[in-house]
Amino acid sequence: MSIIIVGLGPGNKSDLTLRAWETLSGAKEVYLRTDRHPIVPELPKGPVYHTFDELYEQAEDFGALYNGIARRIIELGRGPDGVVYAVPGHPLVGEATVTRILELAHRDGIKVEIIGGLSFIEPVLSALGLDGLEGLQVLDAIEVAAMHHPPINPDAPALLAQVYNKRLASDLKLTLMNQYRDEYKVTLIHAAGTPDERIETIPLYRIDHSEHISHLTTLYIPPMPVASGFQSFQETIAHLRAPDGCPWDRRQTHQSLRRNLLEETYEVLEAIDAGNPDAMCEELGDLLLQIVLHAQIAVDEGEFHMADVIASINSKIIRRHPHVWGDVEAGDAQVVIQNWEKLKEKERRSNGQTDRSLLDGVPGSLPALSQALAYQERAARVHFDWDSADAVLERVCEEMAEAREAGDEKARAAEVGDVLFSLVNWARWLNVDPESALREANRRFYRRFRHIERRAAEQGRSITDLSLDEMDALWEEAKSLE
Repeated sequence: MSIIIVGLGPGNKSDLTLRAWETLSGAKEVYLRTDRHPIVPELPKGPVYHTFDELYEQAEDFGALYNGIARRIIELGRGPDGVVYAVPGHPLVGEATVTRILELAHRDGIKVEIIGGLSFIEPVLSALGLDGLEGLQVLDAIEVAAMHHPPINPDAPALLAQVYNKRLASDLKLTLMNQYRDEYKVTLIHAAGTPDERIETIPLYRIDHSEHISHLTTLYIPPMPVASGFQSFQETIAHLRAPDGCPWDRRQTHQSLRRNLLEETYEVLEAIDAGNPDAMCEELGDLLLQIVLHAQIAVDEGEFHMADVIASINSKIIRRHPHVWGDVEAGDAQVVIQNWEKLKEKERRSNGQTDRSLLDGVPGSLPALSQALAYQERAARVHFDWDSADAVLERVCEEMAEAREAGDEKARAAEVGDVLFSLVNWARWLNVDPESALREANRRFYRRFRHIERRAAEQGRSITDLSLDEMDALWEEAKSLE
């Protein structure tokens, strides 16, 4: 029992190793993963060549295809003469069938010999004039195209192999556009290391327009012109906290940065409320600074690493979305919310938190309006809610009446609190965020009041000199200008 896996190189006969040629020449039969490779017509004439190309037409996906080929090679390898299996390039560079064969052979105790070959990487690097040690990332375009975000550090170069047709290129560019701009310049390298080698540098959005795409096409993505990756930002913050960094940053603690974190969060909210994408981009960066700085402090104090933060939230999100990563059905958002609460309750029980309230996860430091909304939303998830917005409005009126009839200051404060709580509930039924609505009302008041002050100044008067009727007129003027 034995399996010999031969690398056929990138496609030029002169790149085929002597050992590979001798192995193929001495074989009775050779199984090719595919005969769609430039070197196939030049292979030794003695053996009978078989190919798995017909499986490409039958397979539903590449995972099933590669598993099918691997199982067939294992079956042949169990025979008395073993099997010779030949693949393009190097057997251990971008060859999913080989990886699967090695797993199965190790399990079954079958000996595997690897006869290496020149991979696609070397001729691609030669064509581009690149150094492969400069942080080069090598990925399978088929796997990346099936993702929603590319697993690529944008500050380092990347090669994506097996961009074999326009359809795959289309799927691939959509994944890459989640990180790179549509116009980002990338390079397609076709048939690298062969007489038909061709290089195209084009915008990312046009890669599926190329007329030269084939099974020998590789995509090169250059690094971003300025540091843009999360790893680079972590390096920047770690440097600030290092002995040769910034004295101010080194002195900070979780507690000393608490106010900064809160302020940056509010600035993000302000940018969102203003509908200003540029400001939002900047403010999200400031908020990210606080998060990464807290994580670096935790590293320095031996508390946790950023990888722990990401691993925890990533696993939690996947665990709480079984309708996406599992077999649970969720027809609408309400079902998703209900499932979410059930999963959280299950997690609390497994962690021994049997006396924890559904409301305990709402931070006590939230602004009162936001906290009231969060309480009401959580209660509504278990159907502790009103029947309609009109019913809530009736309750608002009842609370206002009770506030008017309150006999002392303490009672009035309590009743006014109930009025505000009921108004938050009404806003929720109207799909209005009360915190954002009040902030916008505050901004409107500021703009209109500033208009009154400016108009008074234009008249050489102070606002204290204006009558109430004059201020009302200027207020209406400000409203009309809006």
